[in-house]
Amino acid sequence: QVQLVESGGGLVQPGNSLRLSCTTSRITFRLYAMGWHRQAPGKQRELVANITTGRNTNYADSVKGRFTISRDNAKNTVFLQMNSLKPEDTAVYYCNAAMESDSTFFNFWGQGTQVTVSS
Repeated sequence: QVQLVESGGGLVQPGNSLRLSCTTSRITFRLYAMGWHRQAPGKQRELVANITTGRNTNYADSVKGRFTISRDNAKNTVFLQMNSLKPEDTAVYYCNAAMESDSTFFNFWGQGTQVTVSS
């Protein structure tokens, strides 16, 4: 059974930092594009950042310059370094793994980790 397990969420004050981790099992991690998404109460889930197998990255405009996504293929883990956090970053953050092979799309999600930015 494929598992994506997020960790590192919590309560922080505005301006502070958090580092999220997502460790995967039962997938060939290096073949998957990895992403972080978030969902705030009453809002749709949105893409925060993603990183391809070739380590190309993409960020939502709202987090550019503050968040950094990275991956460690040896540890089957993707990270999201979040700096200069704002109250509007408050959300449940979800890890995603995606791959297309022979016209079949594989897509897996973690259970989410809560990030709350508040003074």
